[in-house]
Amino acid sequence: MNTFFSKIKIIWQDRSLRNRLIVMFGLLIAFRLLATIPVPGVDVARLHSFLANNQFFGILNLFSGGGLSTLSIIMLGVGPYITASIIMQLLTMMSPRLKALNQEEGEAGRKMFAQYSRIIAVPLALLQGFGLILLLQKQGIFGTLNHVQLMTSLIVVTAGSIALMWIGEVMTEYGISNGISIIIFAGIVAALPTHISQALFTFDISQLPFFILFVVLGLLLIIGVVLITEAERPIPVTYARQVRGNGQSGSDSTYIPLRVNQAGVIPIIFALSLLLLPQLLGNLINSFAHNSVLLSIGHALAGFSQTSLLYGVLYFVLVFVFTYFYTAVTFDPHQMAENLQKGGAFIPGIRPGASTEEYVGKVVTRITLVGALFLGVIAVLPLIVRAITGITSIALGGTALLIVVSVILDLIKRVDAQISMHEY
Repeated sequence: MNTFFSKIKIIWQDRSLRNRLIVMFGLLIAFRLLATIPVPGVDVARLHSFLANNQFFGILNLFSGGGLSTLSIIMLGVGPYITASIIMQLLTMMSPRLKALNQEEGEAGRKMFAQYSRIIAVPLALLQGFGLILLLQKQGIFGTLNHVQLMTSLIVVTAGSIALMWIGEVMTEYGISNGISIIIFAGIVAALPTHISQALFTFDISQLPFFILFVVLGLLLIIGVVLITEAERPIPVTYARQVRGNGQSGSDSTYIPLRVNQAGVIPIIFALSLLLLPQLLGNLINSFAHNSVLLSIGHALAGFSQTSLLYGVLYFVLVFVFTYFYTAVTFDPHQMAENLQKGGAFIPGIRPGASTEEYVGKVVTRITLVGALFLGVIAVLPLIVRAITGITSIALGGTALLIVVSVILDLIKRVDAQISMHEY
């Protein structure tokens, strides 16, 4: 407890760290204020009834930071920007130019890469906003909109999504942690009082064993997330003896820590973003198609929900694949081997160059397997528990819990790093 208060004191005394926290909390307040401004013409009663019985929009609400639950001007959330980021990351696998821009051309290259993601996010926001508005209008949540009102609403929600993207990037630059993750985290936490109150009002004593089971599983998941997030595989590195002038420096031994889960929560977010597309497309087809063939296709796509076995299998596979994909994009064994060789360092028992690259690649592949399996199990565990118990209130439990714990851990580590710099 004394350590906690001493850290609070250091944070308050460190002007730079204090300003970063103030910026982060100020932007979070702005985000929550935007989430309370509804799009004009919304039938609130029908909206609440529709969301309560629609799991698809429950997931979509996660990415909107809670903005969809009130059909606010940020109802699209950071979903378009996340989808744009996925597209850009996929393109790096096909375009050496984009890969070099993101990884080898320094800060200027990364800024240009991020700018491409922002540009792609705009048409994606327009498409997603258009589909959602028309779909919700068919459900009676919006009143009858003429062309001018439809375009106005579309521009408003698109601008809201871009504004939220800007808030996230400013938070990343001038705050403490990743702004997009913080926004999703804040939306999950803001919804907790509502979920708790609903659970209390609908509580049935016969379900007490299941709720106890959920609490135990939640604690085990938190412990597992912390252990996997903090787990590292150290690779020993030795720096060769160097002669400089009349003196020489002795060989030094250190290690390079490789994280078991280098991708964090990104694979979960990527997988959910892709799994939302078939349901959104199916709902749009059902709302506007009149052809029997199209309607059958729409019903098939709309039926691709969390209750289907195919959904759970694809969810696990996508999380598993995206974990390896994101690790491959962000970690380059060739670059690491090259940097070690240039710095006069080597891994004991491994020849520099190609042998080092091969060794590091094998190590990363093995440890990523553990992280990918863990993320996949975390993703589908709530679906399995819900299928066994029949209780739907935990549909987002695993994903939400993983995001919350991971964001808190990342925030704590970044604050500790800032405190360490202050002490030095």
